[in-house]
Amino acid sequence: MQFQYFIPTRILFGKGELSNLHKQKLPGKKALIVTSAGNSVKKYGYLSRLEEQLDLAGTAHVLFDKILPNPVKEHVMEGAALARENGCDFVIGLGGGSSIDSSKAIAVMATNDGDYWDYISGGSGKGKEVLAKPLPVVAITTTAGTGTEADPFAVVTNGQEKIGFGCDDTFPVLAVVDPELMVSIPPHLTAYQGFDALFHSTEGYINKTANEISDLFALRAIELIGRSLAEAVANGSDSDARADVALANTLAGMVESTSGCISEHSMEHAMSAYHHKLPHGAGLIMISREYYTFMANAKACDERLIAMAKALGFKDAKEPMDFVKALTDLQKACGVDQLKMSDYGITLEELPQMAANAKETMGGLFEGDPVLVSEEAVTEIYRRSYR
Repeated sequence: MQFQYFIPTRILFGKGELSNLHKQKLPGKKALIVTSAGNSVKKYGYLSRLEEQLDLAGTAHVLFDKILPNPVKEHVMEGAALARENGCDFVIGLGGGSSIDSSKAIAVMATNDGDYWDYISGGSGKGKEVLAKPLPVVAITTTAGTGTEADPFAVVTNGQEKIGFGCDDTFPVLAVVDPELMVSIPPHLTAYQGFDALFHSTEGYINKTANEISDLFALRAIELIGRSLAEAVANGSDSDARADVALANTLAGMVESTSGCISEHSMEHAMSAYHHKLPHGAGLIMISREYYTFMANAKACDERLIAMAKALGFKDAKEPMDFVKALTDLQKACGVDQLKMSDYGITLEELPQMAANAKETMGGLFEGDPVLVSEEAVTEIYRRSYR
């Protein structure tokens, strides 16, 4: 029994908590608000509510609203330049994982020289040390998928390299998880995001680095998703279901912080690095059944697969493949069991190239796998998943 625990983020969780932001001790006097290029945070009033809270707190703010669903390095550099030009002393990520991840990366580059990829390990990154302390980050999540409000990691794309990066100083200092901000998410995105949170938890649970603390977070997150994700997809206004999935998401971020993802995530990063319009959660769903079938056949984590099946709702689970059955049932209940790689332009011919990319860009995640997942195995999982 040995582990390290470090999650230094103050979390305001619950319906209506955004309205309490102005009562908090914010980490500066001028904020760069980082949000998506889409219209949802404006359409549903989330941006105006945040600006009102900052005004009440006497905090000046500048808006950077160019972030894409798969964030790109160019926007990180542009946002960091804007923060420096305007003398911003902290960054607020408002939106889903893309906005909050971008806010972390921008916070790094607002105080450090060079190019963001200088600090990335993997792929063509130079792996340099972050010498200057990044700006503090405040995370206000409007989705329940990445758990990025409770972990230090930012996933950014540079060309055909999609790589995660983080350090102790990129943990948000403050996070707001308000399920009221999630009722506007359409059903298909609710499902994609919920499965992303699920796989953060399942990967963290079978990771070789799993420990007593991460197991607690992981099993509870899996249980909440099994209980409420299908209802949140079917009835987005169900506040209890939304709260369950929101909590699962935050717990999944804590799993990321205490254990971590394994090769399933590296495999999906390669998919969406080549096809930027592929939503991350959708890509994970596409490969998940074959991925966990591979794990079940490997007989390397049988008891953990059975425990995950029970947590997901298959109470009589006795075999490792029962997790795959429970997973398939949940995907059917959420209407996402028939997703096709081909619908996003992925071809059979490029599967070996994507497998190589997964190993080259985020090969470190493979080190946590409970069994060796070779490049050939990755290609075969892709192939079996292909439609």
